[in-house]
Amino acid sequence: MASRSGIKNYRVSFNFYITPGVQWLIITTFAVFFLQVLVRVFSGPVAHHQLLTWFGLVPAGVVSGLRIWQPFTYLFFHDPDDFLHVFFNMLMLWMFGRELELVWGKSRFIRYYFLTGVGAGLIEVFVKTIPVFFGHPASYVPTIGASGAIFGIFAACAILFPDRQVGIMFLPVRMTMRSFVLLLAGLEFFLPLILRSAGDNVSHICHLGGMLVGYVYLRRGSFLYNVRNTVSDWQLKRNRKRFDVYINKHKKEPPSRPDNWVN
Repeated sequence: MASRSGIKNYRVSFNFYITPGVQWLIITTFAVFFLQVLVRVFSGPVAHHQLLTWFGLVPAGVVSGLRIWQPFTYLFFHDPDDFLHVFFNMLMLWMFGRELELVWGKSRFIRYYFLTGVGAGLIEVFVKTIPVFFGHPASYVPTIGASGAIFGIFAACAILFPDRQVGIMFLPVRMTMRSFVLLLAGLEFFLPLILRSAGDNVSHICHLGGMLVGYVYLRRGSFLYNVRNTVSDWQLKRNRKRFDVYINKHKKEPPSRPDNWVN
């Protein structure tokens, strides 16, 4: 509908500066979270634990049970009794992930998110199954949460935007993105040593694993960096070949309706 003369049209948007890939991940994660809440309320804690046993990251289940989907699905599950866990994960995804998606595009950002999340999960599985070689059973405790991928996003931001200023929540402190990520890495490494006796029910291995996979993937000269470039080159050559085939096929065809063409 055309607007009246002198009257401006204003488009109201509720996207909150969110990018498509980040939006999809947030919606999916919250949908799974509320599904967990429903299962917990209407079917009980036992049914919810069975759900986590199948779709959380259980090292023994991945290795001996061949539940190869768990390094992917665990990223979307969180503790239904701890809303702050999923809330802050998605808040960090929105704050830092959209910056990466604006630079990389949706497809590459989604691939990176799953690469770091799945990579962190596989490192968790490897570490938690090492006791098998020493005569102890592998861990049956499920790991859940998107934190491994979130820490991978932190690592990418530190590499792409190292000098960007970051404010620490609730504290009047600002530092560069590189310093912020190094501080996080130090806390994740030393906190388990400090809290060894008490424990904090946090998978620090996943957090550090996500950072490590992201760093190796983005660092020039690394194996994953070369693999990434090889795949990108192959995709470019494939698309160029398809374009050339299409042009060669249609360049000699006449226009569909030449009578409509005018000079």
